[in-house]
Amino acid sequence: MTSPATSSASFSLAGRAAFVPGGYGDIGRAVAWQLVRAGAAVAVAGRSAEKAAAFAAELSAAGHAAFGVALDVRETAQIRAATEAVARRLGALDLLVNCVGMQREQRIDDVSEATFDEIVQVNLRAAMFLAQAAARHQVAAVQAGRPPGRQVHVLSVRAQLGMRDRGYSAYCATKGGLVLLIRQHAVELCSHGITVNGVAPTVVRGDMGAHWMADPETRDRLLQRIPLGRIAEPADVAAPVHFLCSAEAAFITGQVIYVDGGLTATQ
Repeated sequence: MTSPATSSASFSLAGRAAFVPGGYGDIGRAVAWQLVRAGAAVAVAGRSAEKAAAFAAELSAAGHAAFGVALDVRETAQIRAATEAVARRLGALDLLVNCVGMQREQRIDDVSEATFDEIVQVNLRAAMFLAQAAARHQVAAVQAGRPPGRQVHVLSVRAQLGMRDRGYSAYCATKGGLVLLIRQHAVELCSHGITVNGVAPTVVRGDMGAHWMADPETRDRLLQRIPLGRIAEPADVAAPVHFLCSAEAAFITGQVIYVDGGLTATQ
């Protein structure tokens, strides 16, 4: 039987360098805290340089290695520049945890080209080029003898479920597309031992999920649909991300873990 000390050590991320785009949002913050507490050095990125720096300072004040990066994922050149900066500052880029995402509700009759294109750009196109930029460093690192890297994308249960009575065309399309992107990248990178996976929560407590909980009727309908009877906490998402980044998940790739309280099991 594996001893508790050995088991705990196998989840350690000591010596690993992590890049967390979208890292100062509700989920991103929980992910970053989870990674640094496991021993990783973390680069937090987002459109606001001030917010990224402030959160990185919070992590640093707690004794962890962290810094902030300004990044607008709508610009591929910025993705590449930020990835280079992270790898240079941390000396490596072992872990990519993509927490970037957006939604703007528009019913089918009202979907505009501009809004649809922006959601595709942020939710899907950015994932492609974040993965590409990170993979270039990860492949080179493996060839130089460093342990294989990990890529994890945060999705949504809307990757496999449509949203009744709401305007979710672009959101669902991009999250569903990201599942196939994960699978494709997994099989392309598997020869290097690099794994690519996703974590897909239901509504998560925080700014993006606040509107679901604000109206009592909407909240009650939502909770009735989730078998465990509650929405997700950011920590519920961060824990499986940590697992997928760890040595314990070395044989898991091309998969999506649904963190949904049983929701997709009932649909």
